Amino acid sequence: MLQIVDFVETIGIIGMQFVKSVKYIFLLNFRLSQIIKSASMFAFDSLPITLTIVGMTTVIITMQVAPELVKQGGGKYIGMLVALVMIRELANVMAGFAIISMIGSSYASEVATMKVTDQIDAMKALKVDPIRYLFVPRLISGFVMMPMVFVITSFVGLVCGWATTMFTTHGVSTLNYIESIWEGLQVRDIFVALLKASVFGFSIVLVSLCCGIMANGGAKGVGIATTKAVVWSFITIAVIDYLFALIFYF
Repeated sequence: MLQIVDFVETIGIIGMQFVKSVKYIFLLNFRLSQIIKSASMFAFDSLPITLTIVGMTTVIITMQVAPELVKQGGGKYIGMLVALVMIRELANVMAGFAIISMIGSSYASEVATMKVTDQIDAMKALKVDPIRYLFVPRLISGFVMMPMVFVITSFVGLVCGWATTMFTTHGVSTLNYIESIWEGLQVRDIFVALLKASVFGFSIVLVSLCCGIMANGGAKGVGIATTKAVVWSFITIAVIDYLFALIFYF
């Protein structure tokens, strides 16, 4: 019963903070300097681990798939397969997981610490809205920077797929790989992936901050809020990914 109550409460808090944050964004009620600072942390600080995860995942998949395709006479489709997997799913999802682990958990623990140490209440007493000050800059940076992370990780993933193909197969040239990418990839796939990246970035930040601002109970509460933020963000990413697949590819 408590889990159901917590689930409904979390959904409600996320919805309320979403509405308040969007209102501030449409009213342009935010500081550019805060957005730049948040954008730097969101994108550049998380990029090494994101590229590592995406690159290694692409290498592993290509190592297993490319030789089998060549055996079956489908070597000319390797680039197409890598591109479709990378652009439609892997780059965004793996980057999202990496950012949840690094940035989302950091945001949640930061806000949760502020909540349990009464800093949030102090901000309200000083007539500073925590949503405007803490949420809005981070939400905008997540929405804007996640597509940039997607572009970089996609490029790195395609390069890793090419390098793995060259080392593990015979009879597939670089030109074959590139031509296969352009034959299988559509402009629509890129636009859908960029939109999905923006939604992912916005959602990760929103869920993490909402879980943080719900914290209570001292240091233990901070740990619970951080764990909750990570779990909820993973679930949110999975649900959004399913909805995008249902809407654009079903």
